[in-house]
Amino acid sequence: MQTFVRKNPLAVIFLTVFVDLLGYGILIPVVPLLLTDPVSPYYLLPAGWSVGQGYFLLGVLLATYPLGQFFAAPILGQLSDQFGRKRILAVSLAGTCLGYVLFAVGVVLHNIPLLFASRLLDGLTGGNFAVAMASIADVSKPEHRAKNFGLIGAAFGLGFILGPYLGGKLSDPNVLVWFSASTPFWFAAGLSLLNIISILAFFPETHQTRAPWSALDWGKSVKNIFAAFKIPGVQLLFATTFLINAGFTFFITFFSVFMIKRFGFQQGEIGDFFSYIGLWIVITQGIIVRQLAGRFPEASILKFSIPVLGVAVLLHFLPNGWSGLLLVAPVLAVANGLTQANLSALISRSVGPEVQGEVMGITSSLAAVAQTVPPLLSGVIAAALSPAAPIAVGALVLLLAGVLFTLHYRPAAVST
Repeated sequence: MQTFVRKNPLAVIFLTVFVDLLGYGILIPVVPLLLTDPVSPYYLLPAGWSVGQGYFLLGVLLATYPLGQFFAAPILGQLSDQFGRKRILAVSLAGTCLGYVLFAVGVVLHNIPLLFASRLLDGLTGGNFAVAMASIADVSKPEHRAKNFGLIGAAFGLGFILGPYLGGKLSDPNVLVWFSASTPFWFAAGLSLLNIISILAFFPETHQTRAPWSALDWGKSVKNIFAAFKIPGVQLLFATTFLINAGFTFFITFFSVFMIKRFGFQQGEIGDFFSYIGLWIVITQGIIVRQLAGRFPEASILKFSIPVLGVAVLLHFLPNGWSGLLLVAPVLAVANGLTQANLSALISRSVGPEVQGEVMGITSSLAAVAQTVPPLLSGVIAAALSPAAPIAVGALVLLLAGVLFTLHYRPAAVST
């Protein structure tokens, strides 16, 4: 087993991303019920709070994780360049595990501040995805990076298939009488613990070309926002990354609430819908991306997939029930899968091997900012207008990203 994994480190990276996203996917059907649905038995807000206040609080809670990640991801990127990927992955996953435990306790005790503390802790130690992506870059030849990033995208999608489904079922006392709103979070903590064990027992160190020792730059997260646009060849890619993450976050933040209000969905239906999206992400990342890699340049695919992603978000306003959602969701999943895999590959291809970890950390910082601001704004917009309004804003931001990339992207020489 160990011999196989050392020759195929992508297998453990796949498992790491899968378990991480499985734990995240478990949260999707449950969290909106805690804060935005007063008729749910899982509603945590005290009497007298308005629905609008619940919308705002949901936005703030969802912004807490990427806020912590914004400050921590570049630090973890630096550490992984200096000390290797394995150690940093294990430490960050330990924080994720503890974060889920604290969230479960917060749900049981109806302690809303503890919910915020748990998400902040998970964010501060949640650089494991960026480190995993850097590990892929370590072991992938340039011509294979797109399909290998696509393989990890398949793990992302597979986690999204099972995660929301399990979240809906594990929180449903009709399945087992002792299931409750806290059960999915205990389950996610157990999965994270298994992930830590797999990293320590089986994962080989992939980063052999260590960066020279230097003192950590604790303010690098803020500097990254400015430095990102000074690295030759990737300024536009970073700007596109920011807009894509911001637009998709506007959509994803309140779409569960939108389904509750428009279709009367509960956690089971919400979980089933996101599982269906995950199925199409797996098909895209595991098959479509790998078939297109090498046949078409990443930039050509992105000029098609980003605008389609924006249109796909708007299409979600059309359905009146399950049948319509089943038709439009694959368009969103395929466009998103193509965009994420090829944008990651294009960024990786545009920089030298000795800074892959740092560049992935910069990418994570930009994504974290793009995932922090939209939930805050979405809570305000939804409270003032409706849960549908943030979704429309997300579509417009994604369309802007498509226009920017299509009109201005030019290939550049590799930067070091």
